[in-house]
Amino acid sequence: MQERKDHLSRTLKSLRKDRGWSLDAAAAATGVSKAMLGQIERGESSPTTAVLWKLATGFRVSVSSLMEPLPEISSDTLIRDADNLRQLPGDSGMAVAPLFPFEPRFGFDYMELTFLPGYERRSEPHEPGVIEHITVISGQMEILTENLWRLLKAGQSIRFRGDKPHGYRNKGSEKAVTLSVIHYPHRS
Repeated sequence: MQERKDHLSRTLKSLRKDRGWSLDAAAAATGVSKAMLGQIERGESSPTTAVLWKLATGFRVSVSSLMEPLPEISSDTLIRDADNLRQLPGDSGMAVAPLFPFEPRFGFDYMELTFLPGYERRSEPHEPGVIEHITVISGQMEILTENLWRLLKAGQSIRFRGDKPHGYRNKGSEKAVTLSVIHYPHRS
């Protein structure tokens, strides 16, 4: 867990430095308070999924790049284990395993998302052009798109615009495990 906090801290500092942004400028671009940015940069805070997304959108980077460094690519075949990657961002009720973090050559994040019973989160729009794909592997959950909650059961998939307000909730009595592909069309 500390490694991931350290990665986020280093990445956030580097992103700010590369852009020549002060904490005030980063706060304005991301919608995350200057105090929270400072805490994250010092490794004193584990941000929620919502904060991670605000940072990713404001800095125009993938959310997975904030969670862990890119795996080294030694060949065309790469095996990753969700059990070793799964982490709980600062909010309870959701676990994220960045199976294949964003790489410019592919243009997407590929993640396992686990939603515990009772979890609900409404997400602010991501940057223009972001598209999300969700496939429910086990359990069931609802996805909010176009102001309508849509129930998905195991084996069902949905594609929607991540650059519009959307949400996720699990009103069931068992966890819902999903695979998520988030496509970022304007990243190089």
